[in-house]
Amino acid sequence: MVGVVVVSHSAGLAREVVALVRGIAGEEVPVAAAGGTEDGGLGTSLDLVEAAVREVDQGDGVLLVPDLGSSVLTARLLEEPGRIVVADVPFVEGAVAAAVMAGTGMPLSDVLAAADEARTVRKL
Repeated sequence: MVGVVVVSHSAGLAREVVALVRGIAGEEVPVAAAGGTEDGGLGTSLDLVEAAVREVDQGDGVLLVPDLGSSVLTARLLEEPGRIVVADVPFVEGAVAAAVMAGTGMPLSDVLAAADEARTVRKL
């Protein structure tokens, strides 16, 4: 199953998005939060993102869903085509869509496509 890592400047925000994702996609989907810095501050930590990738990696690929700015740059440091992919998608909606698709056992390319499709889903 494809893993999903939510990368945020805020540890609290990352944890809450993961809680929402698990509530919608299910507890069996490998999803992890990588937010904030090692000392609990705002920012993005390469070490925390790497640890989250290891946590969710089941061999089918990992999708990184960053929030903005340096979290995108940090996530891109870990990109490995076909194995670890950064999604340029809406943070919450993209993470949810990715995890739902991952939970169905679809490959990384389909998980990325589902996350990307979240960009065009209207709310009204």
